Formats: sequence, C-alpha cells, structure tokens
Amino acid sequence: MNRQPKIAILRWEEGLVPEGLMQLEALPGNSTNRNSYPFPVRLVHVPGACVETVITHPSEKLLEDMITICKKLQEEEGIRAIATSCGFNAIFQQKLAAATKMPIFSSALLQVPFVQNLIGRERTVAILTANKSALTREHFHACGITDDMHVEVLGLEHAQEWSKIFDRPDERFDMKKVEEEIITTSKTAVLKNASIGAFVLECTDLPPFAAKISKVTGLPVFDFVTMVGHVAIALGEIRMY
Repeated sequence: MNRQPKIAILRWEEGLVPEGLMQLEALPGNSTNRNSYPFPVRLVHVPGACVETVITHPSEKLLEDMITICKKLQEEEGIRAIATSCGFNAIFQQKLAAATKMPIFSSALLQVPFVQNLIGRERTVAILTANKSALTREHFHACGITDDMHVEVLGLEHAQEWSKIFDRPDERFDMKKVEEEIITTSKTAVLKNASIGAFVLECTDLPPFAAKISKVTGLPVFDFVTMVGHVAIALGEIRMY
C-alpha cells in the first residue's frame, strides 16, 4: 500500500530551470530528487517561479500563487508541511506561514539561529549561498536571523562555472568544476576565518556536496536535507528509534 505524502515541496516552473541546475537535480540530496528522501514527497511546480521571480526580484504575485497552492495541498491532499526548492523563498517565510497555518520551511536559513546557539554566540555561522548579492537582511529577518548573530555569507555567483546559472542559463555545467568551486570556497573561508564553527547551505542544490564540505573543513554542515529530516521526524515520517 502506497503511503500518502505528508510533505510537499514547491519547485520552479518546468522549463524555467537553468540547465546547470537541472544537472544538479539528478544528484541524491538535491531538494527535487525523490531519492533524497526515505519517505514519499509531493513535488509541485509553481507557475512563474524562476530565478527572476524568486532570487533577482521576489514577486508578490508569486507569493500569492504559492499561498493558493499551499492551501489547496492542505485541504485537498492532506499535506501537513511544505518546503520550497529555493532558499531565497526565505523572504516569503512569514507570510507563507501566517497564511497557511501549517509548518512552512521555505529555506535552510531557518536553521541559522539554531546553529548559532549550538556553536555559541562568539563563533561564526558560514552561510554558503548561490548569490550573495541577492541575499538581504530582509531574507535574514524573515528567518529569525538577528543583526547580533555572527554570520559570514559566502557567495558562489562569481565562481566561473557556477555563474552560468545567472549569465548563461542554457549552458551545461562541468560538474567536476562546480564541485571544486564549492569545496574551494568553503575551505578558503575556514582558513581565513578561524571563528567559523559550522556551515549552513542556503541553496537547495548544494546538499549533495555537504559531506565533502564537512570532510575538508572538519565542521558540521546544515542544509535543506537536515531541515527536512527534522520536520519529517516531527511528523512521524521517519523515526530515530
């Protein structure tokens, strides 16, 4: 007997995902790969969701459509919690949660206050993001990240291969180069800043590289997968004992 999904994941509109990100979606650990989960999930394409409406210019119209979809999933399919496939949806966190009245985990950034308390206020949480220039205080505040927390934002938008997402979205990634850029950025940050005590990966395409980041830096890594796991345990989808 097939289990009904309790968790839904809102993803970008089909056909509007950059070619490189589509390659990353094939990796276990990616937010839109069903093999990332030991339980059933409902994947839902959101019309109009893309780089432009989520990252570059967050769209109020998109937010309204997401709220409508969330309510429909809750009422018609019994969905009990909803995530999104892009960490920049953090900017919509409070409005989504208030409108739907069920657990919404829009972004791995929600874990930053938790991680800051885990490692102590004197240490730094390194946030690895797809685009540092687009990540604002508004995103942080929507996730409970206050100005007195010690965070360092590491952006990948200027990395030669990764930047194809924004500059050349129709081009495929050299996956080896992408991995090298991610690992080098993480390792260099720790070498330059000894106060870094943990990583939080904003981008939902980065979890496939989390284990390697942890290995080369010696630090814990929190991401979309750790967040979903936390909610899944709370909903009884998976058990630790």
